[in-house]
Amino acid sequence: MTRVVKMLGIVNCTPAFVDQPAVVNGASDLLVDVFGERGKHARSAFGTVSLPMNMCVELEMIVEVAP
Repeated sequence: MTRVVKMLGIVNCTPAFVDQPAVVNGASDLLVDVFGERGKHARSAFGTVSLPMNMCVELEMIVEVAP
């Protein structure tokens, strides 16, 4: 992996919950801890009232890889 470009975090929550970015911060922090500067990325976070198999969080990442 060359670097993490972007991560999207979807949080399973109630309509009243407004701290989705704080939940996704954990994943962002982990990527930076593991990969250093290469782990820094753009990020989006939002909430939904349902995820497949009642998951808590779904993450999608775009990463750049070298041949």
